Amino acid sequence: MTDLPLAKTRPASTWSAIWILPLLALLIGGWLAWRAYSDAGIQVELVFSTGDGIQAGKTELMYKGMAVGKVTAIGLDDSGQGRGVVATLEVNKELEPYLRSGTRFWLVRPSVTLAGISGLETLVSGNYITFSPGEGEVARSFTALDHEPPMGDEVPGLHLTLKAERLGSLNRDSPVFYRQIQVGRVKSYALGEDQSTVEVKVFIEPTYAHLVRKHTRFWNASGISVDADLSGFKLRSESLASIVAGGIAFATPEHRKDSPPTDPSLPFRLYESYDEAQAGIKVTVRLNDFDGLQEGRTPVMYKGIQVGLLKTLEIAPSLAGATAELTINPLAEVYLVEGTEFWVVKPSISLAGITGLEALVKGNYIAVRPGEPGSPAARSFVARSKAPPLDLGAPGLHLVLVSEQLGSLEVGSPVLYRQIKVGSVQSYQLRHDGGQILLGVHIEPDYAHLVNSSTRFWNASGITLKGGLSGVEVKSESLQTLLAGGIAFDTPDPEAASSSRQVQRFTLHANRDSALQLGVPITLRLTDGDGLQPGTLVRYKGLEVGRVEHLRLSDDLQEVILETRITRAAEQIAREGSRFWVVKPEFGLTRTANLGTLVSGQYLEVQPSELGNARRTDFRVLPAAPNQVREENGLRVVLSAPRLGSIKPGVQVSYREVPVGRVVDFELGPTSDRVLIHVLIEPRYAPLVRSGSRFWNASGIGVDAGLFRGVKVRTESLEALLEGGIAFATPNNPEMGGPALPGQTFALFDEAEEAWLQWAPKIVLEQ
Repeated sequence: MTDLPLAKTRPASTWSAIWILPLLALLIGGWLAWRAYSDAGIQVELVFSTGDGIQAGKTELMYKGMAVGKVTAIGLDDSGQGRGVVATLEVNKELEPYLRSGTRFWLVRPSVTLAGISGLETLVSGNYITFSPGEGEVARSFTALDHEPPMGDEVPGLHLTLKAERLGSLNRDSPVFYRQIQVGRVKSYALGEDQSTVEVKVFIEPTYAHLVRKHTRFWNASGISVDADLSGFKLRSESLASIVAGGIAFATPEHRKDSPPTDPSLPFRLYESYDEAQAGIKVTVRLNDFDGLQEGRTPVMYKGIQVGLLKTLEIAPSLAGATAELTINPLAEVYLVEGTEFWVVKPSISLAGITGLEALVKGNYIAVRPGEPGSPAARSFVARSKAPPLDLGAPGLHLVLVSEQLGSLEVGSPVLYRQIKVGSVQSYQLRHDGGQILLGVHIEPDYAHLVNSSTRFWNASGITLKGGLSGVEVKSESLQTLLAGGIAFDTPDPEAASSSRQVQRFTLHANRDSALQLGVPITLRLTDGDGLQPGTLVRYKGLEVGRVEHLRLSDDLQEVILETRITRAAEQIAREGSRFWVVKPEFGLTRTANLGTLVSGQYLEVQPSELGNARRTDFRVLPAAPNQVREENGLRVVLSAPRLGSIKPGVQVSYREVPVGRVVDFELGPTSDRVLIHVLIEPRYAPLVRSGSRFWNASGIGVDAGLFRGVKVRTESLEALLEGGIAFATPNNPEMGGPALPGQTFALFDEAEEAWLQWAPKIVLEQ
């Protein structure tokens, strides 16, 4: 038998792998318990006066836009003290350092007040609770505020105290303005310690803090200020926002611009009004018409809002004008630039209608229209004799359409492009001569690009009927134009250049067919466009061959350019050698002509070229008919005058009441403070002009009256009375001086001295 190895024995083990699972579960449970304990929030108790807007499990505690807790329960206060509603919050442990007795909590909900809209985000997220950290002992129970606390002084910026006699309509968050820009707001207000003043705390944003200087003036710009008496009333408002919510404005007087920075610890006085603050900008305006203006009472108005006041009015020694000193609101300082226009508004009845009707109630006033932003600043201006022709304040494209008839058009009538309303008629009036109608049209900004030099406008009012053997055609642009009238336009060439003029002029044609008629466009150039306008006819032998479509100035402002369309005989007229001239009425003792243009208006006459000449579309208009153009020989001198008056090209220059020359041109001097009048003396009379000669304005009638010496009436000539004129005299030797040089400048006096009329030098003239 084989020997087998003996089996080895060992004791059985008491460990089993199955025990790993309960141990692992025990570890995970312990970790979760520790995690739940360590992440558990802090219980905070808030007492509110009302539970409106607070919901358990929904209303969150927010801090700087982050959720840091939530309301877990809400109930009535059971302490017996009647404190209101108690809300229990669970807040993150990270907030533990902020839970101090000085910390303030409040409920944020949407609020609409006169000062503006706040808490608008809660319309989406719901009401929430927020807080402002404070100092003090550790606390877990707080009494919530009914409103957000005022801004603290630790916020970067300028914190000031204003003292006023009364609060007015100011409120928390009322805006603080500087030149109509909101630069801060009202933080809070309270009665002063003496109970006789109101202390208003304001905050100026850091960006604008440097604008407040030691001598800065603050005034209450709230609502509307009315000052009335028997001579009229004044109404002033800072802005629409200040009318609704109240507001404060400030400025530093112009003579205090070097004022040092302010000391925030010192209070400022809050004046009742802008006038009381006397922080205006001084501006001088020369006026030719000052009827009805009163010092300290006449307002300066812009679109119905008072922006200044007439402080003083100094009448010139000649009584022909006055210099007004205005005080302008500092908010309007950016608009006091070159190009800003002033004029006196008073009731006026003319062919253009009734204007200044509001002045019947509140008295005459001075109106202003700002110049282009960015232009050089100015403090001295010359007032216009009347209001500017068109208000360009509204955004969009402003046009003037010239029409023979108004038809059924009225203010508000639509302007249509392919039956889509793109604008409206803003105003209409007769031309000053009553011959045509000017319509002010506004094209909305989104459609301004549709108008260029090829655009044609026509009256689309009412119904157009066309009948024939084949039937009757009825056409109307739209139901709106059928009822209210309207204007339509089309732009045949969308790529055509647009005019650079601020206010473009177009002819308003009677219908679509006449507006879109074919023709050859040509350009006419002349030095003076007086009497010419869109719609001026071009004639040949009494027949209409074209029309002026619109006028504009050349880039150098030296020429008037007429954009004209030739519709008949265009092939022969648009050629080299064609000549154009203006036909206008002529009055004189020796010549009277073209009186028919007094009724029909001026027109352009053309003398066509021959067909064999080269094609041409740019012409210069002759100063007179070809048989009347005189040679430009003679002595040219320049007369310097403070204003042009009735002087114009063609006005006679006389010596001892004998015509010896004429005015050929005029322009502003290099510094724009004088008018330079160019005079041509005929060659035969050139020796009469010496360096000692004196020139004066001989226009109109001179009247010298006295109680004992009677009345003396003097005029240079009947032609000078009708058309204006210039006269000159040359002294006797030795004051005569040498012969005048070509281009020499002489002063043009308003009237002659008695001694000049006695001069009678002997000067030999050329034969």
